[in-house]
Amino acid sequence: MRRLTVGSARCYCERMLNAPSWEIGRALGIPIRVHLSWFLVFLFVTWSLATGYLPDALPGLSDSRYWGMGAVAAVLLFVSVLLHELGHSYVAQRYKIPIGQITLFLFGGVAQMRAEPPSPKAEFLIAIAGPVVSFALGAFSLGLAAASEWWPAPSGQGFAVLGGLLGFVNVQLGLFNLIPGFPLDGGRALRAGLWAWGHDFQRATSRAALVGLGFGVWLAACGAVLLGGAIGGLFDPSTASNGGWLMFIGAFLFGAAWSTRKQMTLRIALSGTLVRDVMVRAIVTMPPQLSLQSAVDEFFVAYGYGGFPVVADGQVIGVIAVEDVQAIAQGLWSWRTVGDAMRPASSDLFISPEASMMQALERMVGAGYDRLVVIDAGRPVGLVTRSAVAQFLQLRKA
Repeated sequence: MRRLTVGSARCYCERMLNAPSWEIGRALGIPIRVHLSWFLVFLFVTWSLATGYLPDALPGLSDSRYWGMGAVAAVLLFVSVLLHELGHSYVAQRYKIPIGQITLFLFGGVAQMRAEPPSPKAEFLIAIAGPVVSFALGAFSLGLAAASEWWPAPSGQGFAVLGGLLGFVNVQLGLFNLIPGFPLDGGRALRAGLWAWGHDFQRATSRAALVGLGFGVWLAACGAVLLGGAIGGLFDPSTASNGGWLMFIGAFLFGAAWSTRKQMTLRIALSGTLVRDVMVRAIVTMPPQLSLQSAVDEFFVAYGYGGFPVVADGQVIGVIAVEDVQAIAQGLWSWRTVGDAMRPASSDLFISPEASMMQALERMVGAGYDRLVVIDAGRPVGLVTRSAVAQFLQLRKA
């Protein structure tokens, strides 16, 4: 239903997905994870189907049969969500965009994209792929339901009910995601259009997120009307749960869109600032033959830094941070060297002083580094760290 990227609503969704999750398999080479909140929704959907929808649609069956069918239907519903996300992911991979993982959680699913689309066309095709998959699944399920009417009873009737349910839900899923409010798929399609029209990705994202704010408020308001009307006796009491869900979804959409606009403010501030304007120039390096005990006493404690470049013969060969030292038992610090504990240098560790701070932050996030070594004419001239980025943004009140 939603896609998570380096920009957009990433921080907001990561806070939502902070609880434990478990990997259950892979598809298209992408890890598939189940978030803790999924189990709550699975139980709720199973219970609501087993005690309400299925007894009304298929009277006369045993309670165990209803619960079994409800559990199967709930699993198939989440399989539909997974296929929706795989639709996004497949097209993204065609544009060489890596997908970190797909997580099934409270609101459906999240595909974690490690980069933004390279063009408006790519953004539109990635966005529309999910609803296309949902509509295809809906048509298939409804066709299966219609065909099963001719099967011998009672199995044919059961397939008709489950097929109709899956078809209806998938069509709803596709239509809901086409709402032009960022970060829903329709909002991303809107961003693609605004991007193609104005040739400004950041402004297009900000405007699409503004529309997302409006739809979030509208959904929450509709939910409040339904909930209040059900409590006040104006509507059927069964509409209360629908109103509650609309309020919940509206609040989530509003929060994600609000987070996106904040992200764009940060991106604009960082994109307009060069690494050389923020980097720490008083660079302190370590030799690889130094013992870890000496590194702790003479560098980490003395300077108070969280990490240092490791230099041999004038070349940066790695970086060592506090967590790298902590990974080795303290009793071995006198016997192990910095070279044993450091993370070897790779191209991701270095950045030019003329690069933007946004490029530096994306590289740190993508490669998992807390700091990058700034290289000019082949020699280290400074360091840029995540804490320096945070301090810069705090001073700019971004």
